[in-house]
Amino acid sequence: MRISHRLLATATSAGVGKALKPIPLALLPPIPLYRRLLRAHRKCLPREMRLLGDEYIKSEFRAHRDVENPAHIIGFLTEWQLYAQKLEGDDWLGDRMEIGKIDKMSDQQLGQMYELMQAIRKKELGEDDESGNPV
Repeated sequence: MRISHRLLATATSAGVGKALKPIPLALLPPIPLYRRLLRAHRKCLPREMRLLGDEYIKSEFRAHRDVENPAHIIGFLTEWQLYAQKLEGDDWLGDRMEIGKIDKMSDQQLGQMYELMQAIRKKELGEDDESGNPV
């Protein structure tokens, strides 16, 4: 007896959400996620962007090493896992941050984003750093 594919189909909520973003699977623990991010940078980014991104990831994971608030830990790991998925999917080029995420950022986080933006622009323009050495 042949079963129709239509009869085997079931409803799912996968992919449903804002702008049909993929829903992440279970969160990776910090060390495997850290390694995944560095591998994604090595595979997907040009050398200059990779160096900048690797340093940023290292500093963020070090800064959050001693966080004990479960909500902060889950938020941190979730955002980095979404970043890894986006980077591995090649749809990140020219993508902009959601306004909702920017509105939720603290002044310190906004300052970090601004510094990151300046560093990226500096690299793109090939400007010299403060010591006069080419970047």
